[in-house]
Amino acid sequence: MQTILWHDYETFGQDPRRDRPAQFAALRTDLDLNPVEDPLVLYCKPADDVLPAPVACLITGITPQEAQSKGLVEDQFIARIDEAFRVPETCGAGYNNIRFDDEVTRHTLYRNLYDPYAREWQNGNSRWDLLDVLRLAWALRPEGIVWPKGEDGKPSFRLELLTAANGIDHASAHDAMSDVEATLAMARLLKARQPRLYQWAFDHRSKHALRSLVDLQSRKPLLHVSGMYGTEKGCCALVAPLMWHPVNENGLIVWDLRESPAELVDMDAETLRYRLFSDRATLEEDGNTRLPIKVVHLNKSPILAPSGVVKGTDPARLAGFGLDGATLRTHLAQVREVADKVQDVLKAVFESPPESTDDDADVALYQGFWPDSDRKLMQEVHRQPPELLGELDVKFSDDRLKTLFFRFRARNYPETLNSEERERWERYRYTKLTDPDSRYLTFERYFAEIQRLMARPDCSARDREILENLIIYGQSILPAL
Repeated sequence: MQTILWHDYETFGQDPRRDRPAQFAALRTDLDLNPVEDPLVLYCKPADDVLPAPVACLITGITPQEAQSKGLVEDQFIARIDEAFRVPETCGAGYNNIRFDDEVTRHTLYRNLYDPYAREWQNGNSRWDLLDVLRLAWALRPEGIVWPKGEDGKPSFRLELLTAANGIDHASAHDAMSDVEATLAMARLLKARQPRLYQWAFDHRSKHALRSLVDLQSRKPLLHVSGMYGTEKGCCALVAPLMWHPVNENGLIVWDLRESPAELVDMDAETLRYRLFSDRATLEEDGNTRLPIKVVHLNKSPILAPSGVVKGTDPARLAGFGLDGATLRTHLAQVREVADKVQDVLKAVFESPPESTDDDADVALYQGFWPDSDRKLMQEVHRQPPELLGELDVKFSDDRLKTLFFRFRARNYPETLNSEERERWERYRYTKLTDPDSRYLTFERYFAEIQRLMARPDCSARDREILENLIIYGQSILPAL
């Protein structure tokens, strides 16, 4: 039976690679969005080598002490989550989950020596994100849903604003289960008001379905929906495919047809790389703009549709998004003329993108797949009773795993460390949490942020209690060195 596992994390920070999960919630439904299981709610005990971001705790109301008392160690926490996702024919869905929650899942699986990807595709499984589906509905089929604006006066897709505008109960925003129920309610609303759009997006969530839309020979234009375009452009673009990514087989390189591609013809690889990967401030300082080239990752369930989908939308609305038919057709003709001429320079640029300088094994997930021999050893680790992990002599070939296995034991099962290993762990924690150049929150920054938040005139009694608990927690995990 096909099911959708609607899910959400609350975390101790905004970085899905470095910050840690605090709470997970999920609700499984059938394809008609009726629940078929009891809700799942889990808390995760925080490890002592990462500090929670104080602002995150104020938003969620979850302190590390609460997670400690209610939670599972991260290994057991993520194993339960993986088990839920791995039920055959499960589609993992949420709100902004592709960019955030799925990254939390992947990195937590990775840190704990589990396969970070299997649940996404094995046994007929898939994933889907409601956020871009709602952006599509707002841009092209806004009827039947109230679309709120944020404090800046621009359309907002914040879940709590959408639910409030549409009369949906969402009393505990930033509680994982409440957010799951709110996401599901918005899915039901969209399915009721725009059923064809909803079904199209759901049916085209897989990379195989999306690949069938791509015609590189004719450069057939497609509608691409993404928050990267901004609400002033309708969170969408009509794009022409230029080529498949030379390294990532799931990447489609596209051109936004709002702009003329004529300048591409005379551009060398160095200039193209500069115009693609430099930050906006640098480009503006030099009097340049970023090229309207994007990589659409078909394995991230993007919203792609044939260009004809815009025909049912008011032309004035499209023009307001910069989607003028005559201009788009002119630029499409130019793309068809220049695309073959720029294949080599595009290939050179995308074969060697800017390299990551981060050598931290915890965030090295995307630096390659595990060898099969190491996968077997990872399974052996998880077959062992935790109390025997200290006696396990595993010979990983991947250097990342050698580091991760030690950290896995120290975080989840510190009782398996001998005295020498405990000292090694304390030295690691000391450097990570005190070095001014650390990419993690240090004690100095942590306590300073708490004091800053306490000094705010709008610091409530509830906030003060949370912040006082954070002071106690920080003091409790100071390294022994």
